[in-house]
Amino acid sequence: MPKTDEPLALGIIGAGIMGERLLAAIHGAAESPVRVAAIWDPAPEALARIGAAFPGVPRVADAAAVVAASACVYVASPPASHLGYARAALAAGRSVFCEKPLAVDRADARAFVAEGGTGAVNFPFASSPGVETLERWIAAGAVGTPRRLTVAVAFARWPRPWQADAARWLDARAEGGFTREVVSHFLFLARRLLGPLRDLAGRIDYPEAGRSERAIDVTLTAGGIPVTLTGRVGGVDADDHNTWTLEGDAGAVRLRDWAIAERRGADGHFAPEADAIPNARLRPITLRRQIEGVVRMARGEPHPLATFAEALDVQEIVEAILAL
Repeated sequence: MPKTDEPLALGIIGAGIMGERLLAAIHGAAESPVRVAAIWDPAPEALARIGAAFPGVPRVADAAAVVAASACVYVASPPASHLGYARAALAAGRSVFCEKPLAVDRADARAFVAEGGTGAVNFPFASSPGVETLERWIAAGAVGTPRRLTVAVAFARWPRPWQADAARWLDARAEGGFTREVVSHFLFLARRLLGPLRDLAGRIDYPEAGRSERAIDVTLTAGGIPVTLTGRVGGVDADDHNTWTLEGDAGAVRLRDWAIAERRGADGHFAPEADAIPNARLRPITLRRQIEGVVRMARGEPHPLATFAEALDVQEIVEAILAL
């Protein structure tokens, strides 16, 4: 795509939670480097909701119309449909910004990545100010030589309350579960900051027939660093609580609840960065930074977004966990 000062024509396939969040981030900015060229979802009620909230966004008849209207296509549909829409967009000469996971079929995902094409996957930690703070602390020696990473996620229930409209697939084994939906983000962060994910072992619990996992207890390595990963549904009050904690011979840093960068003090307690803000306020900021990355990606410029290859590496580990 040639460089231009014109806003990038972005099309959206999928009018669920993520499509709506991206729209809110775009329209919540005074100026945006993208314009929404079209949106489509197979569910009429989803499109009607978008029309009520964002009346200026063109709603079109099908996915092909989104591709035709756009320079870049954001694929925000359920996971099993990602690669079909992404391939159609790439075949038409468009770039692709795909929601995670890249897919649920590892063989198909490997083939897709091998096919090439201009695109990226939406792991917002790639543009997170909280993650930037962790990286700055790590570079300044706050951790020293990394010794271990501990990742813990917990949910009062699954799906989370705000995902109720998507519960049909989010709580099914074929496409859903918190490992794909949430843990994948923290595995991406481990891969991005520490290195390749390897040496998986552990267990996963599926106590309810036909429904997604309710607990995981696994170990792996990230760039050779030992990783302990746990996940639970139930037993906590919080809808969504998580920590990503890196410890080394000089200290420890962590990311708490998606957004808050914290550093362990001499007293052994973690204290947040002075200007840290919670995820509800940080999310639109991070998404707008992701959108800026999408524009650079579509123009062939350097960008921080997760590549298809990185997303495939995360998917390989996620699907291996689900198969334990």
